[in-house]
Amino acid sequence: MADDRRVALPVGIATGIGSLPHVDPGEAVEFVLRHAPRLPFAPSLPARSKREGMVGQAASGISGISVEADGSLSIDHRAIDPDAPLDERSFAGDAFVGFRAFLTAMAERSGPIKISLTGPVTLGVALHAAGLRASSAFAVAGEAVRQRARAMLRLVGERVPQAEVIAFVDEPSLALCTVPGFPIGPVDAVDLVSSALAVLEAGATTGLHCCGEADWRLLLQSGPQILSVPTGAGLERAAGTLADFLERGGWVAWGAVPTDRPVGQTVERLWRQLSVLWCDLVAGGCDPGLLRTRALITPACGLARHGITQAEQVMVLATRLAQRLHDQAIGVRLSVGA
Repeated sequence: MADDRRVALPVGIATGIGSLPHVDPGEAVEFVLRHAPRLPFAPSLPARSKREGMVGQAASGISGISVEADGSLSIDHRAIDPDAPLDERSFAGDAFVGFRAFLTAMAERSGPIKISLTGPVTLGVALHAAGLRASSAFAVAGEAVRQRARAMLRLVGERVPQAEVIAFVDEPSLALCTVPGFPIGPVDAVDLVSSALAVLEAGATTGLHCCGEADWRLLLQSGPQILSVPTGAGLERAAGTLADFLERGGWVAWGAVPTDRPVGQTVERLWRQLSVLWCDLVAGGCDPGLLRTRALITPACGLARHGITQAEQVMVLATRLAQRLHDQAIGVRLSVGA
């Protein structure tokens, strides 16, 4: 749960979610540094290799699981063991090429950087769909993600020792965890995510990203310091819970630039939509100043399914929105004498 540990970020900056459409890791990192210089994010490149997709990365190095070239999973049921150690050599493999290129480029950086890993619920759903019983799938997923979180923090600490790490757990499947028939109960799902976030808290500011319409009251119980949410995902229905989250020091990464439809050339409509959402949240009890001063701007989801030109336009709009947010947040601070 967010508390009085403050998130050490400037107000009004833009960053990305993770996946990009590039096939060349150097070009992907250059894209990141050009569009998100204040909070660069580690890219994943599923267009380069299907193993670099969310599930491929998450399953890499798990005993009894093979990630095929098409991104599908093959399971050796005899070798499945939730307590088996994760093969940390997977960071040197095909699933983390973009991540390694990012760490190389960040070697001398002393400011904040953003990394992310696939969460245990999303991985568990994939393992269950590949043939594991639900109980085994989520036990394996929970332990694997906790081990990967520790290993990722160690690797980042070795490669970029002076950086301020912002670590997100990416959990698109959490949007469905309250739907009847979901293979794990909502409380158990939140507990799995909470355990992953707790590991990351040892060395990073933590975030939770879910790109669908979800039960945000439930998801906030997992304890992120930053909640990453699309602007059209129903957050206004959890205004009271969000108000408490902000009061305790939490931040929101607003997915204010859609990734599922055309975005246009200007930010006017996107800014109006964000402003209307903030008005609804204020009516529900949120502090208008905190909504603006504890905020980041991102695309709604990753950009792997976009063309590179489309991805450029999304990030340009995110940067312009962030500048407006910055200007408004500075006005809020001046108005209260901060």
